[in-house]
Amino acid sequence: SLLQEMVLTIKGVALEESPPSLSTLYLHHPGLKESSASLVSDKSQVFGPASLLYVSQREYAVTHTHDNKIQVVGTDDVTTNIVIIVRHTGSGAVGLAQIDRICDEGLTTYLQKVTSLSYGYEGRTELHLIGAFVDTKGLGASLISSTLNALHKQRTALELVTCCVGELCTARRSGTPWPLLYGVGVNVKTGEIFPAQFTDKGPDMDIRTARTLTGGEAVGMIDIYDCQREELRIGPFSYEPMRAVDIWLQQTDDFILQSLHPCPEVSPPSFLPQLRQTLKRIKQDPYPSVSIFGSNQPRLYRKDDITGQWVRYNKEPEGWGSPTVAAPQQHNFKQEPIPSWPPLPVQSQLYY
Repeated sequence: SLLQEMVLTIKGVALEESPPSLSTLYLHHPGLKESSASLVSDKSQVFGPASLLYVSQREYAVTHTHDNKIQVVGTDDVTTNIVIIVRHTGSGAVGLAQIDRICDEGLTTYLQKVTSLSYGYEGRTELHLIGAFVDTKGLGASLISSTLNALHKQRTALELVTCCVGELCTARRSGTPWPLLYGVGVNVKTGEIFPAQFTDKGPDMDIRTARTLTGGEAVGMIDIYDCQREELRIGPFSYEPMRAVDIWLQQTDDFILQSLHPCPEVSPPSFLPQLRQTLKRIKQDPYPSVSIFGSNQPRLYRKDDITGQWVRYNKEPEGWGSPTVAAPQQHNFKQEPIPSWPPLPVQSQLYY
């Protein structure tokens, strides 16, 4: 057939079953279980901003071993989400994405970006899947099968090296399932993968969270890093205005958690403060395409060598040092009809 069949391989051997089921995978490839056991038992490493590129939900980032600014790409608050790490053994190009639903187009673009940095190199593209613990609603399980299915259909040949998902990253605490891994990082130089926590997630987390919080299923994956220029690029994107934002902000922590987190019982401590910050930002900037991305340009950041922080800069000089005029908060244009909010789609993973 003209459509080239994608090959998901383990130790070089193509998987015949499509899409493969987890139980069959682990039965025929016990090595996958062993590598997961060692990953979840490693001590979690804590990272500040220095040399870190933090990736949030429905975002991905790709870089290479010669990156002067980034040594670790990481993500956390994974719970029912899946982290997809892809690395080419020849070029060392590496990518990390965190997804809460499958977006075929975004997945293809993400894989192509790793492939395009690896043209002319011998080697194979290795795949690592981490997360999607066994939650009580079955969100993780359904994401695992749709992810394996989507990867099996991709045109890139992928060698599955780590498959630490489902039961393998779930513990039971007095009967309640609990994620064994909340976060992971990958070392850009060596490709080593390890459990990780991050004290600084970088800029614009409020608007990055708002994008997936109010957008529901329609919101795709975005690429947040340009490894040639070594810069973080946020947006431009929009999010839906929220009519009830004032009411949400008045609710108790517990109510917000129960309503806006897929697994409230295992939500990490950083979730609530970030969510409240996001709701405040949605209130302050209901129309981001006007007040945040007025010129339809991304917000660009470069790593400061001394502090390790991302520092914002403008591509075009402002000319004669004229200060940038912030867009006024009051917009006079006709208000568009606002979709009712909530209920939210169940799959919408309200992480930041």
